[in-house]
Amino acid sequence: MPKKPSTKSSDLSLMSVPAFWPMAMATTMLEEGTELYAKNIKFAEEEIKIHDELRPSLATPNQVRLDLRTMVLRDYGKPGGLPTLVDAPHAGHTAIIADYHKGQSLVETLLANGIGQVALTDWKSATDDMKDLEIDNYLADVVVAIDDLGGRVNFVGLCQGGWVAAMIAARFPDKANSLVLAGAPIDTDAGDGPIKRMAHKTPISFYEELVALGGGLMKGKYMLQGWKNMHPEQHYIQEHIDLYEHIDDPAYLEKEETFESWYENPIDLPGRWYLQAITQLFKENRLAKGKFVGLGRRLDLRAITCPC
Repeated sequence: MPKKPSTKSSDLSLMSVPAFWPMAMATTMLEEGTELYAKNIKFAEEEIKIHDELRPSLATPNQVRLDLRTMVLRDYGKPGGLPTLVDAPHAGHTAIIADYHKGQSLVETLLANGIGQVALTDWKSATDDMKDLEIDNYLADVVVAIDDLGGRVNFVGLCQGGWVAAMIAARFPDKANSLVLAGAPIDTDAGDGPIKRMAHKTPISFYEELVALGGGLMKGKYMLQGWKNMHPEQHYIQEHIDLYEHIDDPAYLEKEETFESWYENPIDLPGRWYLQAITQLFKENRLAKGKFVGLGRRLDLRAITCPC
């Protein structure tokens, strides 16, 4: 509810005289206008902060274990027992989603529930010299990470990181003690979601043109625009209305800033890797059909021997 303007005794004396009514009304409008102006300025500053200034950061203290070409392997907890490797999504956003915020972190939850050591693949944004990297390059770096952790891990694959984890478990069954997949596109012919429809209906030339436009990279900003266009009303209208309505709510702003610092800061992907994923995994569904070749061998998901 909007605050009612306070009324002074001097205002009451003025309001008792009809000749002063327009002056009193103008004073009230000026006060309300000043408050509205201040709210508009605060809203504009918050929009700039969210879309141009915020950068994502991991919520839980960690150490850099390895600094590879494709990723930084982050170490949480203390060595001892079989480590858990969380393979973060690699589809245009950072690994922050796995260690998002205190009280909303997969890493934090694992550590708090008896997992002594957790490692996280923090995928790097691709640079120009990485444009020709392929899926094999990323699989090889995951193998290096596992070997550095002792050669055998409990595997957690999130989203696109899920098919990477499944590929490793199929290619090297002894390296995976267990396999947990969350939101992972393994059988890309399943269901009838917008991503499947887009992958099947959009010609590969469209994706090739986007990669060419990015100088050999699939730019994160292009993918972000595509995701927003799937729900245009929410991203281009409603979220700004919601922010304006809650501009004086610190708890709302904290949650919004945490989310947008992750969502509004996508990473770039190697163009060759991206086109491989679109063609071989999403259009042709080679992994689910047992036809995908990873690190020199055709991968059969039936070769996975660990509990899933």
